[in-house]
Amino acid sequence: MPRMRIAITGAAGNLGTLLARRMVFENIDLNLLIHKKLIEEGLAGYNNTEIFKIDLAQPTTLDESLKNVDVIVHFAGVLFKSNPEKFLSETNTKYFRNLLDKAVEHNIGRIILISFPHVEGETSPEYPATGKLTGQPISMHAKTRLDEEKILFDYASKFSFEPVSLRVGMVYGKGILMIDAAQWFARHYLLGIWKTPTYIHLISKDDFAEAVTQAAIRPNISGIYHIGDDGIQTLQQFLDDITSYKKNHKPWRMPVWMIMTAARAFELFSAVFGTISPLTVDFIKIGMVSYYGDTTRMRKELLPTLRYKTYKEGIKLFD
Repeated sequence: MPRMRIAITGAAGNLGTLLARRMVFENIDLNLLIHKKLIEEGLAGYNNTEIFKIDLAQPTTLDESLKNVDVIVHFAGVLFKSNPEKFLSETNTKYFRNLLDKAVEHNIGRIILISFPHVEGETSPEYPATGKLTGQPISMHAKTRLDEEKILFDYASKFSFEPVSLRVGMVYGKGILMIDAAQWFARHYLLGIWKTPTYIHLISKDDFAEAVTQAAIRPNISGIYHIGDDGIQTLQQFLDDITSYKKNHKPWRMPVWMIMTAARAFELFSAVFGTISPLTVDFIKIGMVSYYGDTTRMRKELLPTLRYKTYKEGIKLFD
């Protein structure tokens, strides 16, 4: 029986790299698809990895990277850039259609989209997201990701591949860019958070990588899965604990207008000087919405046992 071949788009990105590090130890072949950012040096040295430079805006660049591929795991996208409202509808939908068109052309059997529970709008531990496609999210990131999910399942109904959406909670641990940025701001007494408690669903970076790996290699995986641990906490509580653990200053409690003003300043600087924007107004909008997913399917079909049941168990991942 031939070995599986799995393609990862955005393989040089934060979570794509995390997954690739986990998957290289499986008895599979990996196609690591990158755009501008280079793959980390260690991943290039494995015998079961090949690196392909692609551009989702140019579908023909995908052909070589998708030959004999069984599964695609799709991370690629644009983050940390000013005015996401202007480009996300293109990068999250048009580019995704380009990928799907080529996937169909190459008869790829399963396509996994990395999504998040925000696409169902506001949810909570009492009323968790359950896998609906009828949500009404307010942020552009969530709206366009929901559009991606709908496109995925529409294509699957026409072309008979296995569609998988993994709605992932906040991934935590050392090396996760947004978490590291929060620690940097806290270290310099600059981290702020709004006062209203906001529920978040968390997953350790180890359990995240394992869940996605299982979604790729196990047979008969299809549909929507919420990826999260057993903990129930607010964003405020989480940030207080992880910054204290690293002996940084706990985040200030700030009025929303002040945080929005900071986001607009970051976006303006990004637009003028062409730098990344670690904070945007749309990030604030999505961050202020409580979210929590029903992980029943994940525990039954992908990850029956978590390495870290809550962030309090996994807080050592920040060392």
